[in-house]
Amino acid sequence: MSLRHAVLAALLDGEYSGYQLAKVFDLGVANFWHALPQQLYLELSKLERDGMVAGRQIVQETRPNKRLFTVTSAGTAELERFAASASKPSFIRDDLLVKIQTADHVATDPLIEQLTERATVAAAKVALFDQTLRQLRGTLDEETFLREGARIGPYLTCLRGRRFEQENLDWCRQTAAVLRQRTAARPGPSADGRP
Repeated sequence: MSLRHAVLAALLDGEYSGYQLAKVFDLGVANFWHALPQQLYLELSKLERDGMVAGRQIVQETRPNKRLFTVTSAGTAELERFAASASKPSFIRDDLLVKIQTADHVATDPLIEQLTERATVAAAKVALFDQTLRQLRGTLDEETFLREGARIGPYLTCLRGRRFEQENLDWCRQTAAVLRQRTAARPGPSADGRP
């Protein structure tokens, strides 16, 4: 997958300016494909040059003009090709996990602090996902929406993002609790590794 496909997927929901795309991207696609706003603007230019998106200028009197982008038939064809191609397995690449791997040999207080910070971020993301899922469902309960909802793709990816962040939250809390308990029970060196 490339950023091109993530941008095209985000644009399927409507016509967006670069600024609006960055906001939409941050709430949805960024949960499984991270990109900075500058990267999104650059990718929009490339997609327009390649005929995958079409841009149109909107003249505004009290603000600077803006360009709105939509997916073209060539962009839809690219997404069809992409959707039909084989997916690669995902993997975890996380520096916090490497740090936790060293927990038996380093001071654990900084690790516990980082786990607590990560848990706070994950909890906020879970809350945001819950809000987004409710908005996508509208008045339908989840079972009905999954069976009859109009746009199921964003909902399913949002569900995956929520589960991912909930697992992050649970793991961080559990790991911090284990490290606290082991540090408190450990005789000898203090938590900072000194005798």
